[in-house]
Amino acid sequence: MSQYPAATLILSAAQAQQFPEDLGVEVAFAGRSNAGKSSAINAITGRKALARTSKTPGRTRLLNFFHLLPNCRIVDLPGYGYAEATPVERASWVPMIDALARRSSLRGLFVMVDARRGMLEGDWGLLDWAESARVPVHILLTKCDKLRRHELQATLATVHSELGARATVQAFSAHDGTGLEAARKQLKGWFSAAAPASEQIGGE
Repeated sequence: MSQYPAATLILSAAQAQQFPEDLGVEVAFAGRSNAGKSSAINAITGRKALARTSKTPGRTRLLNFFHLLPNCRIVDLPGYGYAEATPVERASWVPMIDALARRSSLRGLFVMVDARRGMLEGDWGLLDWAESARVPVHILLTKCDKLRRHELQATLATVHSELGARATVQAFSAHDGTGLEAARKQLKGWFSAAAPASEQIGGE
């Protein structure tokens, strides 16, 4: 059963002026266009079709804000690293992402990284953005079910070493549920740490 039965799309923003009011708590989800971001959002929230999944990468072109709990939202960012987005579309994302970084409600960032490929250039750029915004980052090494155990362990060790103290990281698979509860705990922690006591999230 979903921890977020009232989860719903608030709006899809094409410009920063359309963002919801800067109140409460927001947690952003970002990643390369083929890293399984939408599937991760649906698995973590327990809502099969909250974020739209597609066999065609790069379908998220706007900033999608979802209500999960009173004063608690997630933000689905456009995927990066996919050539189909036009230069005009990519240019329009920059002011929106910059505006998001200035919001006091932004308290955490999930970054989806394909476990088969490890950290790539765009992923490091996103970490730089998060550091400048002073937003903590938790990396999900997605699609880990496609790796053998020793391959996954080696990838985790490599990414841990590369990241140092810049972010936390875990294995994750929306397909077989690997790391699902840990990811849910991370989201719950970000929500609970910033929400007033009267709005704390209940137990499992």
